[in-house]
Amino acid sequence: MATNLLLTPQSLAFSKFSVSTKKVAINSQRATRFVARASGGEEKNDEKGFTPFGFVTDNPSSRSAIQLPESPAEDGNVGQMLYRIEDKGKEYGSYIKSGKLRWFVRETGSPESRRGTVVFLHGAPTQSYSYRVVMSQMSDAGFHCFAPDWIGFGFSDKPQPGYGFDYTEKEFHEALDKLLDVLEVKSPFFLVVQGFVVGSYGLTWALKNPSKISKLAILNTPLTVSSPVPGLFQQLRIPLFGEFTSQNAVIAERFIEAGSPYVLKLEKADVYRLPYLASSGPGFALLEAARKINFRDISSQIADGFASGRWDKPVLVAWGLADKYLPQTIAEEFRKQNLSSVELKLIEGAGHMPQEDWPEKVVDALRMFF
Repeated sequence: MATNLLLTPQSLAFSKFSVSTKKVAINSQRATRFVARASGGEEKNDEKGFTPFGFVTDNPSSRSAIQLPESPAEDGNVGQMLYRIEDKGKEYGSYIKSGKLRWFVRETGSPESRRGTVVFLHGAPTQSYSYRVVMSQMSDAGFHCFAPDWIGFGFSDKPQPGYGFDYTEKEFHEALDKLLDVLEVKSPFFLVVQGFVVGSYGLTWALKNPSKISKLAILNTPLTVSSPVPGLFQQLRIPLFGEFTSQNAVIAERFIEAGSPYVLKLEKADVYRLPYLASSGPGFALLEAARKINFRDISSQIADGFASGRWDKPVLVAWGLADKYLPQTIAEEFRKQNLSSVELKLIEGAGHMPQEDWPEKVVDALRMFF
């Protein structure tokens, strides 16, 4: 007998706050079997893709986020957790109104900085917080830096899909254009891009606006049609399971750790999980963006757009060698296709987010290139 199941953002958000660890912390083998069945595939014991439960088994910060006590009055319940961390992670940041949208934008340096302006764009499912150390050191070196949280991510607005923002490439591009106008960013400027989905949209925006860019630096980002798609984004496309996965409060920190040789310290993990703890909005924004993007089409646009003869601005590819999502061969293949304009810098000891894993090495590469 069929059962009607109604999923709404409100009901999913309520479940996130009310379900205890004993119910939420399903072991990874069960989660893997569920995904395999939902996608029509076979179960694999060596699955390396992102699993929303039980992935980071040696990170006390992740465990503390989901192992809530049976008594809500004890330390560690979600309300107390939010109170403890609600002011974290807003270094150098302020809220900027652009049209109907409110962005959270980090800024260091000043418009009079002698070496020019740098705009940093993050990827999904993270936020501009990842650039905080790089921005601080780059401003010390004489640069004026901006790093916005994309709409739907971090501390920026997260409109419900269908109500003013649908999380398409076109809308992200248009929103970024308006924000740059409000910030009075003068062209041409330096652009730094990293990550999946909105990171890729940062590169396709650059391809449509070459006159606005002086030099482009790319940190670990899909660059070729052979770039693999992490398990997280594949799972978000599975009906019902995607809705459930998107409401995992530790989704961002676990994605970071899955692509890195390191685990996050508690104070960093707090910031990455905060938006997902505070409301259901970030999860549904991520879900919508992941379902709207055509990964192969976007990767093809990027590979073709930056091919020799089509793009004439200098490009630095600064690549974390320990990236568990995107292998070094992606960066090398991209450079071979663009020998005339691309400089490749390999960063040892850094993973998918080199700006978080080893910001000093990223700063050294950017200072030399810019």
